[in-house]
Amino acid sequence: MHPTNIVLLEFHPERDELCYGKELRDGLSVALRMGSSLWLANDESVSLERLTVCAEDSTGRSSFTREHRQYALHDYLDLPLPPHGESKDDINEADIEGLACDGKYLWLAGSHSLRRKQPKQGDGVRKAHKRLATVSADGNRYLLGRIPVCKDGDGYTLEKETTHKDKTQGKQRRAAVLRGDEHGNELTALLRQDEHLGPFLAIPGKDNGFDIEGLAVAGKHLLLGLRGPVLRGWALVVEVALVDDEQPGRLRLAPVDDEGRLYRKHFLDLRGLGIRDLCVHGKDILVLAGPTMDLDGPVTLFRWRGAAEPGKECVVAAEELERVLELPFGHGVDHPEGIALFAVDKDGVESLLVVHDSASPSRQIGDSTLVADVYTLPQRQRMKEAKPGAKPAT
Repeated sequence: MHPTNIVLLEFHPERDELCYGKELRDGLSVALRMGSSLWLANDESVSLERLTVCAEDSTGRSSFTREHRQYALHDYLDLPLPPHGESKDDINEADIEGLACDGKYLWLAGSHSLRRKQPKQGDGVRKAHKRLATVSADGNRYLLGRIPVCKDGDGYTLEKETTHKDKTQGKQRRAAVLRGDEHGNELTALLRQDEHLGPFLAIPGKDNGFDIEGLAVAGKHLLLGLRGPVLRGWALVVEVALVDDEQPGRLRLAPVDDEGRLYRKHFLDLRGLGIRDLCVHGKDILVLAGPTMDLDGPVTLFRWRGAAEPGKECVVAAEELERVLELPFGHGVDHPEGIALFAVDKDGVESLLVVHDSASPSRQIGDSTLVADVYTLPQRQRMKEAKPGAKPAT
């Protein structure tokens, strides 16, 4: 399916370059619209980018953004590693792969994944073997946290700590991360003992190892969509709840049910695809699904009914998932990576923004502008077996 509209993402030229000549617009991993604010991140950075969405242009067929503002994560969160390593070009990336908002906080999730080096052109056999045997962990990738959001005109900004008390909780809101260090956090320590996920925490993400690439707020819980592992064609979503720890700026896991369990697992039959992003749509979750390995496609948008109001662990068969869109992808470029609800027109028709990793040169305009795609969301289909949500696991 071809996009119905486009959006021009205009980054500030002085803030667009990351390292070794790579630009922010080359690899956007997530998107989230809040009012006039469009939040984006590159998976090789340690910052969030805010653009302001402006009115449609004179053609009525596209939108544009301006006023790029960059938010350094270290100004808000206590990450285990500094922004840079031995050189300015050596970025201790957070690999941000999930953004979601509950109205009070902007929630962020790093990939939590290991990475394997790949051979470079001109490497001999011995050097190529050495690279492929090298697996590393970036401590800032073990990021699962929140930053308070506050109104800023028609959009939103971030604060490390609010200066006013929350009316419902009677306390100030503060940025915080799940307790851990550069080797992992409380969640990864727990999942190492899991019968399904434990064996995959030692495998790099792009080798079908553990890799978070989607985040959604579901009531008082968080849903973490996994790009990998995919088990016999089944993708996983891990459900957790986070509460303030005794140590300021830290969060801890809390029970997700009356049995005191600290996480729940949901299995989705995405026909061999992994989860690349999650997006709340009413009571449902939109699931962007793509290859778990380093492949070009296919890429499908599914609707997981009732998932924004989780009850029990569930196993969701393929026929219970609505296929919403089949998204185009390039060969080596233009991999759909992040989705966000974008706009509602005068007739109530909603649209979805899609941003891409490895953006093709045809998407890049001038020194720092990128073309993103917007798709019209089809109306919610009626399933043959009309059941609210997914069936519980037995």
